Amino acid sequence: MEPFVVSARKYRPQTFKDVVGQKAITNTLLNAIENNHLAQALLFTGPRGVGKTTCARILAKMINSDGKDQTDEDFAFNIFELDAASNNSVDGIRSLIDQVRIPPQVGKYKVYIIDEVHMLSQAAFNAFLKTLEEPPKHAIFILATTEKHKIIPTILSRCQIFDFKRITVKDAAEYLKYIAENQGIEADDDALHIIAQKADGAMRDALSIFDRVVSFSGKQLTRKAVTENLNVLDYDTYFDATDYILKNDIPSLLVLFNTTLSKGFDGHHFIIGLASHFRDLMVCKYPNTIDLLEVGEEAKKRYLEQAQQTNNPFLLTAIDIANSTDLNYKTSKNQRLLVELALMKLASISFDGEKKNPESLALAFQTIALIPAAHFSDRKPSPDKKQAEASNTATANNDSTTTAPTIASKIAPTSETEIQNTTKEKEEEPVAVLKKLEGMPPKRVSGLSLSSLKAKQQHKLNKIDVIIDEDSLPNDDFTVERLQELWSAFVDKIEAEGQRILASNLHSDVPKLKERTIICIQLPNDTMKKEVEREKYELMEHLKKELNNHFLSLEITVNEEAIKKFAFTPEEKYNKLREKNPVIDLLRQEFDLGL
Repeated sequence: MEPFVVSARKYRPQTFKDVVGQKAITNTLLNAIENNHLAQALLFTGPRGVGKTTCARILAKMINSDGKDQTDEDFAFNIFELDAASNNSVDGIRSLIDQVRIPPQVGKYKVYIIDEVHMLSQAAFNAFLKTLEEPPKHAIFILATTEKHKIIPTILSRCQIFDFKRITVKDAAEYLKYIAENQGIEADDDALHIIAQKADGAMRDALSIFDRVVSFSGKQLTRKAVTENLNVLDYDTYFDATDYILKNDIPSLLVLFNTTLSKGFDGHHFIIGLASHFRDLMVCKYPNTIDLLEVGEEAKKRYLEQAQQTNNPFLLTAIDIANSTDLNYKTSKNQRLLVELALMKLASISFDGEKKNPESLALAFQTIALIPAAHFSDRKPSPDKKQAEASNTATANNDSTTTAPTIASKIAPTSETEIQNTTKEKEEEPVAVLKKLEGMPPKRVSGLSLSSLKAKQQHKLNKIDVIIDEDSLPNDDFTVERLQELWSAFVDKIEAEGQRILASNLHSDVPKLKERTIICIQLPNDTMKKEVEREKYELMEHLKKELNNHFLSLEITVNEEAIKKFAFTPEEKYNKLREKNPVIDLLRQEFDLGL
């Protein structure tokens, strides 16, 4: 049985063409070798597993090769690899300086690859300065580090620096696909993308993860096997969560989160992944940013489909809520409740049941017809006619049976036929006027012009004084029980329509009768009083109509002692909620919630 060789060693690049994701650096080194512009001190810096040591070995091999050597020749006598973590003293550097003076036995150059060079002590760096600045012609130093900021500036100024970048998800997935084909493994694109994302830009980590997953699943590498082995949340979880959020389905969303926790995942991991999911949906909203989505083709189709169901304001709000939860997670004492509260907020973004405008409700199903004052000119006599009528009245004073008709007699006809005709005219006139005004552009008049002054004067002349006979208005008696019953019914009605603030204020006290027509309530503060006074018109109209009493009035007083009733403890708040909705106790027991 042959010993197993991990993919990171088995597929280590042997030439610069095999290096993944570092094309700019490899082309620069190739051109430097061909044009004889290679510096004697090089510094390779970048994240782990991106090819720093590999490129150093390839470079050391190429500068010693003259084209006649065997392809498997590694020039081991000319390449010296040192670990600065274990040779970080001044004595180790002095030993290195003594070796540098000896020329190579084979080849042109002696190459010294010093890995993790940032681990050298301050004294070792200082001892290495002179040799690094003026090394022998046959010596080349290649320093490799993951933490360039820990190297002293005097060393950096003597080196030619090459910054290695992270391997992109696309490049890593393509290289994993190439390896899978060589090994005869059938791998899904989504599975390889998940491995590449988990590697976080390190090709060595990607190959190590690939070996682990292959050992788990065999020759068939699926997305499900990868997510199960790597203990990462699948895309399906976030797609389902987003569907529940768009449907405002809070119970299903909480059950999904509970299922995720039962599988061993952390709530912090869940909310971070959900924020990234919203970010990916935002990326899919624009054609020129789809390339930023680092997923497989099948997953990309699902992202595009779900992105069409959302809009930009929703995604921006969702990302903000998820990001705030991520920032507050470590400082929260009840982390599960923090995530659940964030999920409830997310599911309530598109829910407009409590965002109705009370003013729009007050004018619902009502049509306001603006009729010009000129329409009533035939009903009210002009000033000339008034003078003529006055003279006629003066000449007929002796006749007691002949009197001028008053406005009240015009408004209140006596005969049944006149009442029917008047009602019919009132129903037909606004319709006829509206038809006449259709298509006419609105006429705007400046408040400081002469025409506006004439319009105001004409408006005063055209006004009709209506005389209301208060004795004819309804004034029935009623009981306090009937008043309280109608009051509760009205509060329930506006609460169902979305006016919950007003409903809560009206629920604060039970109405009482101070006199026969004065309704009294007590509120705990002036803010609630102003709110009720501003919105009381619809309430009073409802009560006047139902109780058949036009003389009702509302008197609101502020009782400061009532404020103490609202200083509830958490247990009292929970008991109040449980009285209104007993199902909340079942919800607390189901998800093991605390107060």
